[in-house]
Amino acid sequence: MGKLSVAVLGLCTTLSVWAQETPADFTSQVQLNVSGSGPWYRLELPLAVQLNARQADLGDVRVFNAAGEPQAYALSRQASQRSESRNVTAVKWFPLYAADTQQALPDVVMKATTSGTLVEIKPSTAPKPGKQVLRGWVLDASAIKAPLQQLSLDWSREQEGFQRFSIEASDDLQHWKAWGDGQVARLSFADDRVEQHDVNLPGQSARYLRLVWQGQAAPLLTSAKLESATSSTLPMPLVWSQAFPGERLKAGEYSWQLPTGLNVERLRVELKQPNTLAPVTLSGRSDAKQTWQPLSNGLLYRLTQNGKDVVQDELQLPGQTVAQLKLQVDERGGGLGVEAPALRVAVRATQLVFLARGEPPFSLALGNASVKAASLPLSTLIPDYSPERLKALGQATLVGEITVKPPAIAALPEAGTDWKKLGLWAVLLLGVAALGAMAYSLLRKPPVAG
Repeated sequence: MGKLSVAVLGLCTTLSVWAQETPADFTSQVQLNVSGSGPWYRLELPLAVQLNARQADLGDVRVFNAAGEPQAYALSRQASQRSESRNVTAVKWFPLYAADTQQALPDVVMKATTSGTLVEIKPSTAPKPGKQVLRGWVLDASAIKAPLQQLSLDWSREQEGFQRFSIEASDDLQHWKAWGDGQVARLSFADDRVEQHDVNLPGQSARYLRLVWQGQAAPLLTSAKLESATSSTLPMPLVWSQAFPGERLKAGEYSWQLPTGLNVERLRVELKQPNTLAPVTLSGRSDAKQTWQPLSNGLLYRLTQNGKDVVQDELQLPGQTVAQLKLQVDERGGGLGVEAPALRVAVRATQLVFLARGEPPFSLALGNASVKAASLPLSTLIPDYSPERLKALGQATLVGEITVKPPAIAALPEAGTDWKKLGLWAVLLLGVAALGAMAYSLLRKPPVAG
C-alpha cells in the first residue's frame, strides 16, 4: 500500500504542475510597476485594457511574477447599490437678480436661522435704478442630510426652450464649489410636448445650491425638488471607451458591435450636424443569437442657441452585459444621417488588488475564454480588510501599452495547450492503468498459509 500512496501522490503532483496557468496562456500582457507599502497593491484597470478580456466579468484576468507564478488577487467594482434608500424632498427657492444677463452676480447677503434654514436673500448695497434681471436661484437643502443625487425643476409653462445653468454648492453661504452645469428643456415636437426636468448631481452633500443662468434670464420656478440617497458604499467612477464605428441597418436604424460583452451604464452618440433633434429607442443583446431587449429611450439633440451649441447626446443604461447595441430613431426630427454615428460607452471602473509573492517585475495578463475565474473576495485576500485599509495600499501602474499577440501567434498556445491536454490524459490513463494492475495483482496473490 506504501507504493500505491506514492504513485497517487506523484500523479497528483504531476497533474498540478502541468495544469498551472502561465502567461503564455493569455493573449494580452503588460508589465506592472509597484510603489508604496506592500505586500498588497491596487491597480485601476483602464477600459482599453479590459477590452482585451475574453470574459465579460473579467474572469480571465491574472497577475504573474517574474517567474511566471500566478498571484492571489481580487476584483472590486463597488457598483451602486440598487436597494439604496432614496428620498425626494421639495425645497424652497430664493431669487438672484442682476442688472443684465451678462453681468456677474452682485454681492448679496444671505440670512439663515441657527438651524441653517435660509430665510432671506438681499443685495449687499442698494440696487441701481433700472430693471433688474432674474439671473438664478438659491435652493435651501439644509434639511437634507444625505448625499444629493438629482435635481428636478419645473417652471412657468409660457417659457419654452432650453434652460442651461451652472450649479454651485455651499455649506456656509460664503464659499461655493462648482458642481458642473445643468440643463432642462421644454419643447414642442410633432404635435407633442417634450420635457426634460431632471439634472444629475455628483452624489455629495450640501446645504445650499446656487443655480445661475448664463447669457439668458432665469425662468420663474414653480417647483424644485432634490433626490437624495443613503448608501454604505460610493460607486467607482465611470470610464469611457474610444469611439466605435457603427452600421446603418436601414433608414432610422443603426447598430454597433462592441469588442466584448460590457456592463454598459451610459453611452454617448456622436452628433456631428448642428440642429439635430432625434427621439430614440435603444436595444441591446449579448450575442447575435439572442433577441433584442429594450434598454433605454430619450431625446438626443444638438441645437444652436445664442451662438452656442446645446448638446444632449447621452443615454442612461441599466448596466447589464451587452455586446451589440441597436438605436432606432424617430426620423420626424430629421434623423441622424445616412452614415451611422460613432458611439462611446461607459462602464463602472474596476480595481484589481493583488498580493505580491515572489520577485518582480509583475505583469498583468488577460485574454483567455476558457479559463475559470480565480479572483477572491477582498475580505479573504486582505484578512483585516476595510475601505480605509484599501485606500492605504500600495499602488500598481501599467508600464507602457498592453501587448496583444497577433492571431497567428495567439493560436500557438492553443495548439500547445491541446498537446498538453493529450499528455495530461496520457499520464492520467497510465496512472489509472498502473493502479488497476497493482490492485489486480494484490487480489490475485494467493493467501499466505497459516
